[in-house]
Amino acid sequence: MELVLIALVASLAAVVTLLSGFGLGSIVLAVFMLLFEAPVAVAAAAVVHLANNIFKLVLVGRWADRRVVVGFGVPAVVGAMVGAAGLLAMSTMPAIARYELFGHERRITVVKLVIGLLILVFALLDLAGVLGRWAIPRRWMALGGLLSGFFGGLSGHQGALRSITLLRLGLDKERYIGTTSVCSLMVDLVRLGVYASGAAFFAKDLSGLGAAQGGPVLAAIGGALVGSIVGRRLVPRVSMAAIHRMVGIFLITLGIALGTGLL
Repeated sequence: MELVLIALVASLAAVVTLLSGFGLGSIVLAVFMLLFEAPVAVAAAAVVHLANNIFKLVLVGRWADRRVVVGFGVPAVVGAMVGAAGLLAMSTMPAIARYELFGHERRITVVKLVIGLLILVFALLDLAGVLGRWAIPRRWMALGGLLSGFFGGLSGHQGALRSITLLRLGLDKERYIGTTSVCSLMVDLVRLGVYASGAAFFAKDLSGLGAAQGGPVLAAIGGALVGSIVGRRLVPRVSMAAIHRMVGIFLITLGIALGTGLL
């Protein structure tokens, strides 16, 4: 029953992620944190996230806007390398607060608190209609990519800032979905490569994935793949306005979860 629930949660998260551009990694991480120790949960969630991104590339990668992939995705890769290197350097820094929930320790770090507050502010402004009057010039999307990739490498939360930027570029829903999928995979490959270079940081976490974690990880991957297929089929039925609202609500939830140490 546990594996079925994991697969169901991952499937629903993948549907939302394909349409909104982010969310699977955060939701799967939250589930795994209830089952595993924090380092193992982070590694397991990264495996699921990467597998699903590769599959999404096959499903919707052809919709990507090539100019945005170059203008936003390439700076995001550079930012991811810097952010991931910063995470390796900061991995031993103490948390500013700790508490226990569901038998697991939760940590509030400076990085997650700052990112959470930024996401929350932007999300509230967006839903209030303030950001709706903004149109980001194409020349600024490189900065958005750089910041998104940096925070993706630093904490794994690249999708929120990426969505905030790409939603302002006037992309239609197909190009938005395809572009977020391609850029997400680019950042994932780079940040995981940098993590792997720091053997003491990431190899240790991956080594914690054994037979006991194999079932939940495979269940999450399978559920996510099914969810991505369902999400792909829903694209013609969903408007860009609905995607925009979905992103706003998800951003608020993510900002609160990050700032309070739940993720």
